[in-house]
Amino acid sequence: MFKVLPRIRRRQALMGSAAGFVVFGLLLWWLLPLDEEPPDGTITFSTGTQAGVYQQYGSRLSKAFAKDMPKLEVRLMTSQGSQENVERVATGNADFTIAAADAVETYKLRNRPGASSLRGVARLYDDYVQLVVPRDSKISTVQDLKGKRVAIGLENSGVRLIANRVLAAAGLDPAKDIKPFADGIDTGPGRLEQDQIDAFFWSGGLPTNGLVQLAKDFAFRFVPIDADLVAKLHEQGGASRYYRATNMPESAYPTVQDGETVATIAVSNLLMTREDVDPRLTEWLTRSVINSRDGIGAHVHSAQLVDLRTAIYTDPLTLHEGARRYYRSVKP
Repeated sequence: MFKVLPRIRRRQALMGSAAGFVVFGLLLWWLLPLDEEPPDGTITFSTGTQAGVYQQYGSRLSKAFAKDMPKLEVRLMTSQGSQENVERVATGNADFTIAAADAVETYKLRNRPGASSLRGVARLYDDYVQLVVPRDSKISTVQDLKGKRVAIGLENSGVRLIANRVLAAAGLDPAKDIKPFADGIDTGPGRLEQDQIDAFFWSGGLPTNGLVQLAKDFAFRFVPIDADLVAKLHEQGGASRYYRATNMPESAYPTVQDGETVATIAVSNLLMTREDVDPRLTEWLTRSVINSRDGIGAHVHSAQLVDLRTAIYTDPLTLHEGARRYYRSVKP
């Protein structure tokens, strides 16, 4: 009897170890397909402006791709923002990018070159429209921008699209009723601090590093964009349907918001590619995006919001076949 018990315990321990190896093996299979070599070659990824979330996120993603696909060379290209990103992918000058849904829809509605070839990879996170003014400014509404010096984003940015639409919804002509400046998040904060502009629009994930840095030595605040203005935006039709009324949480910029939320607009960001991009490569890349969420999220807060359950909703784009394969492989 005394010899049997240890034998039973050894058998139970071996069975437990075997089960553990099976679970570990299944986990590895889910994280990385062990039955095939990672894709190789070269891809171009268009990001965004310096100090913006697209550039930060894209840079971190390229490192995740290098870890999962060591033989894949990823070339990063900075850009003016969503509009330029969409055009680059559509015309073959980039293979993957991030762009706001309204910019994608605008490109399609204008029937621009390659629009029909665009495909979605993942819905990522939301951009929030941030209208920034000095803390002591008398500007309290969008309508108060009349006659003021306002940075409305780079010419080919998503910010420019949104700023022009918001101004129009407020009854202002961007070309006549303000003094427009083509500054993005890379130069806008500095120009505001130096009193070269009175306000600037930015649309990006929360928090955006360019504004975090500005808050360290310059007092500013956000001008609210209320739900009534969003309703007027929707009346414009077209791509404006992708804007939704929301509140910027008080935790976005704690030293700026003083515990208060700010009424504003949000729009979804999409990771996108073209129909002709290799499905196997896209499947691997999609897996890397989802699996790297927590690691990248420790440095780029917006990445924490990537959710497998909502990533497949890439409207107005049809899912790329490679992305579809990945989502099917992890479907419960």
